[in-house]
Amino acid sequence: MEEVREQYHLSRHRACGLVQLQRSSYYYRSRRADDTALRLRLKELAAVRVRFGYRRLPVMLRREGWRVNAKRVYRLYREENLTVRTKKRRKIVSVGRTPPGAAQRLNEQWSMDFVHDRTEDGRSLRVLTVVDNFSRECLALEVDRSLSGERVAATLEEVARQRGYPQSIRVDNGTEFYSKALDAWAYRRGVQLAFIRPGRPTENGYIESFNGRLRDECLNVYLFFGLDDARQKLAAWREDYNTNRPHRSLGQLAPMEYVVARSELRSPTAPFAPSARETTRRLQRAEILSR
Repeated sequence: MEEVREQYHLSRHRACGLVQLQRSSYYYRSRRADDTALRLRLKELAAVRVRFGYRRLPVMLRREGWRVNAKRVYRLYREENLTVRTKKRRKIVSVGRTPPGAAQRLNEQWSMDFVHDRTEDGRSLRVLTVVDNFSRECLALEVDRSLSGERVAATLEEVARQRGYPQSIRVDNGTEFYSKALDAWAYRRGVQLAFIRPGRPTENGYIESFNGRLRDECLNVYLFFGLDDARQKLAAWREDYNTNRPHRSLGQLAPMEYVVARSELRSPTAPFAPSARETTRRLQRAEILSR
């Protein structure tokens, strides 16, 4: 439009008619707010939380005080090309499965497994992961070059002293899990070791999902310069996971937030605690009323 007007010395009315452009479109000026600061903060969060997608990043932004909705964050997320890369999975045959019953309270069911990694010098590193299936809380990340059945039993005993003993622990068929030391500990404490079928990791889905998050958000992000360095970084990540990381199955609450919310909202006469969706709804209502 401006080139036509300057070259032929036409008025805006005639120039719009010449190029077949509505005058309302020519005079329109965008009223969209400046998203520069939000874009920068979104890119910073995506750089730190490398495995967080467009569903968790809005939660982190709102915690910092940004008044944004999911659609706006998703638009900026796509424009900045921050999409998390995922591996394409091969198609597998669908077979019938009978998953274990979901835990209804804390310490009803734990899951336990091992994750392998290496330090900067190439030496092997083993991490024992323990998760509460009800709250998704990471109970322990025990790190060492090797972990025997005695170390596993000692780690579980230390965790149990702080929060009580579980009813059962789901484990795979690793040698440390059916060792005499762990079997004796479970017998003395009245804890059932629920072994999954060989070659069926989906029967222990909670810990497998957690191990995937641990590898994507910690093990693949940090370089460990030694055993002490690995312990410090994994301890910091565990603290952040339990207190800050939003979990979709918990209504976008962190595991510790979910535990506190359930304990506060549960009635003494109610037979069951409210669900994750009900917990989130009540918290939102309480926030609105407080305003």
